[in-house]
Amino acid sequence: MARYSQAFKKRAVARLLPQESSPVEVVLREIGISADTLERWRSEALAMSSSDKTWTAAARLEAVIATSAMDEAAKNAWCRQQGVYPSELEKSSTGPGDARGEAGQPSQTRQDHRRI
Repeated sequence: MARYSQAFKKRAVARLLPQESSPVEVVLREIGISADTLERWRSEALAMSSSDKTWTAAARLEAVIATSAMDEAAKNAWCRQQGVYPSELEKSSTGPGDARGEAGQPSQTRQDHRRI
């Protein structure tokens, strides 16, 4: 019986969950895992709290792009439809260089360029 790392399992399951929602057949063909194993991993992941779930980079980018022009009510509706908490969406859209953070300031950028 093959043993898979937790990181491998999380990446495989993240492809199945609502943010990306790839069909089981596609994922099992790509990674070579049986459908029963993927279903078991998915059911275990769904039993976890939502804060422990992992988004793939593609799903995170897609979510940020999809909601970037939405107002608060539309974002909340989108989050309900996708099974995501708005706070998770905010976490994924903020980061280094984000216009909302300090790193996006021109003076900070100049300092970073000098340092690099």
